[in-house]
Amino acid sequence: MHILLIHQAFVSPKEPGGTRHYELARHLVKQGHKVTVITSNLSYLTGERITSHSGLISEEIIDGIKVLRVYTYPSLHQSFVWRVVSFFSFMFSSIIAAVRVISVDLVMGTSPPIFQLVSAWLAAKLHRKTFLLEIRDLWPDFAIDMGVLKNPVLIRLSRRLESFLYSQADHFLVNSPAYKDYLINKDILENKITLIPNGVDTTVFKPEMKGENIRKEYKLKDRFVVTYTGALGLANDIQTILRAARCLLDKPDICFLIVGDGKERSNLEKFAKEWNLTNVIFTGSRSKSEMPEILAASDVCVATLQNIPMFRTTYPNKIFDYMAAGCPTILAIDGVIRKVIESADGGIFVHPGDDESLAKAVLKLRNNPKQAETMGLSARNYVEKYFDRYKHAEQFAELVRTTGQE
Repeated sequence: MHILLIHQAFVSPKEPGGTRHYELARHLVKQGHKVTVITSNLSYLTGERITSHSGLISEEIIDGIKVLRVYTYPSLHQSFVWRVVSFFSFMFSSIIAAVRVISVDLVMGTSPPIFQLVSAWLAAKLHRKTFLLEIRDLWPDFAIDMGVLKNPVLIRLSRRLESFLYSQADHFLVNSPAYKDYLINKDILENKITLIPNGVDTTVFKPEMKGENIRKEYKLKDRFVVTYTGALGLANDIQTILRAARCLLDKPDICFLIVGDGKERSNLEKFAKEWNLTNVIFTGSRSKSEMPEILAASDVCVATLQNIPMFRTTYPNKIFDYMAAGCPTILAIDGVIRKVIESADGGIFVHPGDDESLAKAVLKLRNNPKQAETMGLSARNYVEKYFDRYKHAEQFAELVRTTGQE
């Protein structure tokens, strides 16, 4: 079969960000399928150009996956309006690229951003093939809850676009159990929804690693390292981590490593400077292939999101990486992911936005290294059993086979 995936934020191991779709596509290729990915020529995390090609479409092969990078207006990290302009530019250029792809058997679109689902829907119509719609975040609900989308007219239009695209999908793929409930509440038939949760390639991460190179690079020596990896956006609530770091300034052996990039990075670095946070290091974005070494250098990892109801539905990618690396997680996110960490006995939950509790959790794990180690190993065992990417790839291959023949 030939699967066409339209995904503005597709990431290979050489780039920063989540590699779920690369790993699923690589597995399909190994099974003899053909996979074409239409993606942006800009990094979704940093906004920087990935390719030096200046035309509308450039082509490369990544581990057997055909990747078409299309022109995207470089305004991802500007205002909301300009961010939407960037989304629309990808939508139009990806449609042009999709028309040029031949002999497609199934078209998969993924959201967010939701506008690329329009490209996938049109591509499926033009090729007269199955439209598989994947939901990774609940848009526009997240934007509305965060206060990013306020205009009543735009909200109404967004809801209509969401409803229209849902009505056109032949099948749905979700990466969180809460998203399945969301769709059922919108009168989507349960037999049209498949759950393949976020997870991790556990073979990449080695809990026995010590991360000596990273500790040397950032002069961490024997310090107790608390690491955050991922996007630095409004939703991620990195300020709570910075406030926790401020609470621990009198503990010079504790260091916070902020690994990632995003729209809020300059503001966060400004706060760190104003608060004289000598215990915080911003590394910038690092490729996914560097994550095992970075997490190996970490004593504990932290995950935060703003305290809004819709974020209780999400399965953040980074947490499964933390677990696979054998790191205990301090989790400032409530909801379905809290159930994972607590079921795994893989960390400590603190209420979102509570910097004092986060600081206390850091101290607790720093003062109880055996407990931290036990939590990390328990997390590793749990993620191997329930969230291994290879098992998910097998499920995805079966989904593609069955839906592509419908």
